[in-house]
Amino acid sequence: MTSKLTARSRWTIISSIRKTSRFKFKEDCPTFSQNLRERFGIDDQDYKNSVVHSAPINSDGPGRCGNCFLTSYDWPFVIKTVPSEDVAEMHSILKKYPQFVVECHGNTLLPQFLGMYGLTVEGTETYMVVTRNVFSHRLTVHPKYDLKGSTVAREASDKEKVQDSFRDNDFLNEGRSCTWEKRKKNFLEN
Repeated sequence: MTSKLTARSRWTIISSIRKTSRFKFKEDCPTFSQNLRERFGIDDQDYKNSVVHSAPINSDGPGRCGNCFLTSYDWPFVIKTVPSEDVAEMHSILKKYPQFVVECHGNTLLPQFLGMYGLTVEGTETYMVVTRNVFSHRLTVHPKYDLKGSTVAREASDKEKVQDSFRDNDFLNEGRSCTWEKRKKNFLEN
């Protein structure tokens, strides 16, 4: 026999969750973030709909540092968790960021930071930063390289290699190279 929840029973469940669970959601520097989104040509309502309309998609599991990568359900944005000890450094970096964005008129190959958030659930804090996704959901990207500029412990595991995900040492061992200047010039001129 299937039981249906009545509106009253649903409210009772929600009320009990609210009584037992405590959470807080905070946007860091909302005016700052909104201004950056505007400079990058991102409509604020489209941004909000993309980020909160549906649950984000988990991308490849946690990173090596335990950070989680998510994409918005429709793919234009990446949500990355940030360790609490890195939040102050992020704030320091972002102090100079708006001036740089103004000077280059939003044409930058640096990550486009669009928002920073804090979520506290039952006393556990999680910090997140939202950036524009540089990968198209219409195109398959293969292989992909997580390049940090270091060769120390920078080789992909067998599990990562199966998923066409590689690191610095793999890039070097395969004799690959980047021709950024010509590509950057073409990108910025178009």
